[in-house]
Parts: sequence; structure tokens; C-alpha cells
Amino acid sequence: MSQESKPSNISENLPQIRSVVLIALGANLPSAWGDPTETLQKAVSRVNNRIGVIRALSGLYRTPAFPSGSGPDFVNAALAAETSLSPVEVLSALHTIEAGAGRERTVRWSARGLDLDLIAAGDLVHPDSSTHKEWYNLTLDDQMKRAPETLILPHPRMQERAFVLVPLCDVAPDWVHPVCGRSISEMCAALPQGAVDQVQKLHSALVKPHKGA
Repeated sequence: MSQESKPSNISENLPQIRSVVLIALGANLPSAWGDPTETLQKAVSRVNNRIGVIRALSGLYRTPAFPSGSGPDFVNAALAAETSLSPVEVLSALHTIEAGAGRERTVRWSARGLDLDLIAAGDLVHPDSSTHKEWYNLTLDDQMKRAPETLILPHPRMQERAFVLVPLCDVAPDWVHPVCGRSISEMCAALPQGAVDQVQKLHSALVKPHKGA
């Protein structure tokens, strides 16, 4: 009788699956790491170390706080990073980085020293299409009253926010939203011109770090 071959551990023989995540960064208060620009630079370095290699990094932009009147102007940016982490692991890492800067999550949409939002992970729709549709269609009034209990991807409000889309045009203009079918550049072009004009590019810039920096 022939001896059956022992099945190999396939996972040991395959390379890690990596995907590109899009992350929005913002700050409008000093943090434990310094002023908003210094804070975003240190956050970029920590993303590079904890999440994956940064493939693209936007310019810095000054934008009014959202909702209007909720605090000082923000400094915003965006990045694309290649990672082998799951979206939930990426979100956990972002929260850890925020905590390192001294952020405490209390009042939603309040002024803060650091805000890191996972906007998209490849073309993944998470947790499912019906849940995403519910949050995608939420009214502004309901947005201010409700917060999702699970990660929603792509970010259900990204298509409405110039402070997210304008920096993302620097790093992934051709990325296509898997639900609405529009690219980032197309979504940005569809925004009211007044909203886009409020996102003003700054002369200073973030520096893409080397791995381990």
C-alpha cells in the first residue's frame, strides 16, 4: 500500500498578501508631539513602522474645522501605504498611534491633536454591501448622532469631504470607489467649488520616511 504524502503547510509556502490602504490625517490642536504639522510628520513615521511602507504622501492642506465652528482650522494630509495587515489591524494600529500623540476619544468631531482615518483598503467593501449602503446614505443630521460599531469601508463619508478628497488626489487620483464606481479625482471634481477652494495647500510639506525611521 502506498504511503499517503503528508499535506504541506501551504501558508508557509506563500508570500504574504499585501494591499494598499488609503489613510487621511488631520490635526487642529497641539499634541504630545508638537504642533499639527510636527504631529502629522511623526504620525507618518509611525504609520511607516507599524502598518507598512508608505508608497505615496500628499501635500499639507489647511481646511476649516468640520462641522463649521467646531474648532481651529485643521492641517490635513493623506497617504497610501502597502500593508500585510487586515483592515481591522490597520484601524487598531491607527488608534494606537493616535493614543501615542495623546488623543482621548470623547466628543465626536471635536477639536483634536491627531485624527487618523482609514479611508479604503484596496477595493474591499466592509463589512458588507448592505451595511455600507446604510451608512453611505445617512443624512448629515443622523451622522452627527450615530457612530458605527464596526469598521465601514470605504469610508462612507469620503465622497462628501473636500478635506479628504483633495489630499487623496495627490496620492491615488485613479483609485475607483467599489460602490459608486467613481475615481477619487471624479469625486473631487463633483464637489461644490466653494468646498474645494476652502482646502488650501500649504508651502510646508511632510517627508516620506524610510522603513525603520
